[in-house]
Amino acid sequence: MTAVIRPMRLEEIETVRGIEQSSAARFRETDLAALADDAPTDARTLEARIRTDGALVAVDDDDVAIAFVIFRPLGADLYIEQIDVAPAHAGKRIGGALLAAVADRGVTLALSTFRDIPWNAPWYRRLGFVDIADDALPPLMSHIRAEHIARGLDESLRVFMRRPAGPLRIP
Repeated sequence: MTAVIRPMRLEEIETVRGIEQSSAARFRETDLAALADDAPTDARTLEARIRTDGALVAVDDDDVAIAFVIFRPLGADLYIEQIDVAPAHAGKRIGGALLAAVADRGVTLALSTFRDIPWNAPWYRRLGFVDIADDALPPLMSHIRAEHIARGLDESLRVFMRRPAGPLRIP
């Protein structure tokens, strides 16, 4: 099976929410087990990303979504809001392919993720993302951090990262 990447469709919103929820189950094996029970991205946000060309899916041979990425402009960067791969398809470089498709837009990518979870910051570092020091966060990222805190996320466990514009090589 070769995953094909294409824009997300409105009729895939609930499928994508299911992918996010099943992917979050991996957190049960970490110190962040409570995250496994968080609600997935709301349908309204997904619809907005679809309408602004900020949502891609990877689909299987039957054109069924098996992974997704949503992103939005953040200043001159594209901010990766969420990326998930259905557990049955994990480890096949599909997440990397989705990020490469976003990187192909030719802008710097930015995101916020957990510092020490293996499939979070360590994985992004292998793809060329670099940590941004807390005291060097641009105002727009500081605003996102405040949103995270308001949602109850422990920002001491998270890091903002950036990757310069250019093709993304998947190791």
